[in-house]
Amino acid sequence: MRPPRQLLGLPAPAKVNWFLHVLGRRADGYHELQSVFAPIGLWDTLDFALRDDGQIVREGDLTGAPDADLAVRAARALQNHEAAARAPCPGVTIGVHKRIPVGAGLGGGSSDAATTLIALNRLWGLGLRREALVEVGGALGADVPFFLGDGPAFVEGAGERCTPIRLPRAAYVVVFPQVHVSTAEIFADPKLTRNTKRTTIAGFSAAVSGMDSGLFGANDLEPVVRSRFAAVDEALRLLEPLAPARMSGSGSAVFCVLPEEKQARRVFEASRARMPEGWSTWLAPGLDELPLADWLRGDR
Repeated sequence: MRPPRQLLGLPAPAKVNWFLHVLGRRADGYHELQSVFAPIGLWDTLDFALRDDGQIVREGDLTGAPDADLAVRAARALQNHEAAARAPCPGVTIGVHKRIPVGAGLGGGSSDAATTLIALNRLWGLGLRREALVEVGGALGADVPFFLGDGPAFVEGAGERCTPIRLPRAAYVVVFPQVHVSTAEIFADPKLTRNTKRTTIAGFSAAVSGMDSGLFGANDLEPVVRSRFAAVDEALRLLEPLAPARMSGSGSAVFCVLPEEKQARRVFEASRARMPEGWSTWLAPGLDELPLADWLRGDR
């Protein structure tokens, strides 16, 4: 079957970290991490239209230089893949409609990159398997392989080793205090704790099975970010009287995990009433599966 000429409205969902432990610093300069990534029903949407001139053109919401945009970088990386050399790729116009804020620890850029790889693998008729896309995506960012998986995952290494897991059904209240946090700066902070004890998937699953929230362990980056960004500390103080709260990734977004949508809605409404002007908040369901997971399994 001939590949389509365009793919419109493809989702690129956000994620939150149920916990984030820093185990140590590796010889390659990266940190050894453990985390659980949970995809949520808050997403960017991406449009793709083939071009005949071989160019990669970025349209829509842009938060920096086009050459630094992860969707553009993903398209160029795929265009340079050995599979593309056998059948030269046409160009593509990529339109990104952003809902996931930048610098929030929600994985928006990485998710955009993963959706781009999945879409262009189909549009360009490359026929690459998931493993090849993960290899390309891993070179773009440590979170990209997660978004090329199936759904919630226990994440290890620098973020590249993802083991699928099942999470309890949950709804999420996410608050973004309108500050952008540099992940590199937080990991370089000398006050960051880097010696958390390793956990296991079995230990995590047993611990959360009887919990009312998904706040297993800790986010080791959170104390550093709270000390450097007053708005993140304020956001956590805003949520903590309503439900147990945690920062996602390296921030600045913070969230609550609630077992029922009705309970989550109460927290959402209360948080909106307390928020400073200009902040954003979302009520989002947890996703048992990433929206394009079946495309990678070849079900379509």
